Amino acid sequence: MATIVLFHHVLGLTDGVTAFAQALRDAGHDVLTPDLFEGRTFTDLPAGLAHAGEIGDDELLARAEHACADLPADVVYGGFSLGVMPAEHLLLTRPGAAGGLLLHSFIEPAQLEGSWPEDCPVSLFAMDADPFLVEDGDLDAARSWQPAHPNLGIHLYPGAGHLFMEPGSRDYDPAVTSGVVDDVLAFLAALPQPGAEAEGAR
Repeated sequence: MATIVLFHHVLGLTDGVTAFAQALRDAGHDVLTPDLFEGRTFTDLPAGLAHAGEIGDDELLARAEHACADLPADVVYGGFSLGVMPAEHLLLTRPGAAGGLLLHSFIEPAQLEGSWPEDCPVSLFAMDADPFLVEDGDLDAARSWQPAHPNLGIHLYPGAGHLFMEPGSRDYDPAVTSGVVDDVLAFLAALPQPGAEAEGAR
């Protein structure tokens, strides 16, 4: 079973984020959900984006680093939308990650500090017509990155929603959310288990 650090989206640590985390816990995984907004939640994207802007990217990343400071190296870093930024940051700057879960967004790794983790699986999960993913260039960036970095998987689902896993969002799609949960659990089940290499060497 994996230890997963899951960073919330721009609406904060909402019911949708905690429900997804609980679905992974129910499957036996250990899931941490750091609250980078320190208790603040929002019901619309502009308000959440304004709050994130007030905090600033540097402070958000510092909070994410602090939340993971005492964790072992071999964890899975995941994030929803805004949360993909700290998830990718830690994947690239904290060696030894077990995997990466990028929900709704992808940041061109060359724009970030650190090095892409070639030795662990990373997957993007998003709707194929999400305007943030498509028009902001996230999908093109992921597809351009993938050929030279085949450990990046891309899972696309039909629809144009962005926060489609968040019940409080107008984009919410329970059927696709259920499919993503299943696919993420399959992704996690395929990760090498701690100690597996040592067992195989005996």
